[in-house]
Amino acid sequence: MDSIDEHILLLLQENGRLTNQELAARVGLTPAPCLRRVRKLEDDGIITGYSAIVDRTRLGKGFEVIIHADLVAKNLATTQAFEDRIAAMPEVAELRRMFGIPDYFIRVRVADLAAYEQWLTVQLMGDKAIARVDSRITMKLIKTDAP
Repeated sequence: MDSIDEHILLLLQENGRLTNQELAARVGLTPAPCLRRVRKLEDDGIITGYSAIVDRTRLGKGFEVIIHADLVAKNLATTQAFEDRIAAMPEVAELRRMFGIPDYFIRVRVADLAAYEQWLTVQLMGDKAIARVDSRITMKLIKTDAP
């Protein structure tokens, strides 16, 4: 990977809808070699896909909560069953098993505080594997690299 590839990646991350013609002009290549580079970046797994950035509030998922959760038991069967249940929930945007404390980092997106309280009470606190939950609500998002 050279500086042109890095420039291509930067431009596509800023605007994944750039045409090959526009991209080539911005990185100083003709269209054919630019397209070859993009395809190689895709084939090498560096570019893994393209996505749209959506307004989560308009989708009814504008309220985001970060949850730190600990399990009662940490054996393989309990953790796998818990992960399968939580990962299947549509409200769960991200689930990470952590080293140390907490056991899990869960990012949930719902409509509002009332929807979160309902989800927390019924879905998470009702799970017998849960020992402890700590909810974190963002005051202000300063930076994100995720769409």
